Amino acid sequence: MLALVKALGTASVETLAEHFGVTLQTVRRDVRLLADAGLLARFHGGARVPSSTVENIAYRQRQQLNDDAKRRIAQAVAQAIPDGCSLILNIGTTTEAIAHALLQRRGLRVITNNLNVAAILSGNPDCEVIVAGGVVRSRDRGIVGEATVDFIRQFKVDIGVIGISAIEDDGTLRDFDYREVKVARAILEHSREIWLAADRSKFNRPAMVELGRLEQVDRLFTDQPPPPPFVHLLAEAGVQCVVADGPHAAGDDTP
Repeated sequence: MLALVKALGTASVETLAEHFGVTLQTVRRDVRLLADAGLLARFHGGARVPSSTVENIAYRQRQQLNDDAKRRIAQAVAQAIPDGCSLILNIGTTTEAIAHALLQRRGLRVITNNLNVAAILSGNPDCEVIVAGGVVRSRDRGIVGEATVDFIRQFKVDIGVIGISAIEDDGTLRDFDYREVKVARAILEHSREIWLAADRSKFNRPAMVELGRLEQVDRLFTDQPPPPPFVHLLAEAGVQCVVADGPHAAGDDTP
């Protein structure tokens, strides 16, 4: 439903019900849930794409949104990470799901600017956790600021695993908080490989601050095959796309 409304811009309840072969009541319920999560805006008789590019969905809502997809993405990421490597995990509910999935891995050294990730991974005695300094945001326990950027720049890790708020159809990666973006840019610069974890709701979503471009990403982990034009963009950028239940390399058959 979300993808269809994004494609159309606006859609009536009747259009959505006819397209999916469900009742009007079902559509109204789902539109209400998506609107409560901040992914759609309701109007009388239908739904439209929300216009805000400056404010993200509330953290508690993001925790519950697409939680099954995030768990599947997290498992795919955790399976691909070898024991004994160094990582950076940034802010986000998807990276927190990845932290849970890493609890059984051994010999990891993880740097993070996410207190929730640090708390989760502290339960793994075979994982060394290094927490970045900086200003703690109370809403999601993320750590941001110039001190955080300076801290990240001390390291060069094997894999930087980042979440994102938006991937636009011109290949730009975007987020809402410029302080968080500055930290993420430092992660891009100080990781030998960049793995991006993003569920289907992040495609074609607007956000204000440019973080980087798909060309800077080595692997994208998601829960469904990306919609057009992202298959072409990923292939052009040489990004390996891993769909959570099985790998699919964008542009070729290499897993």
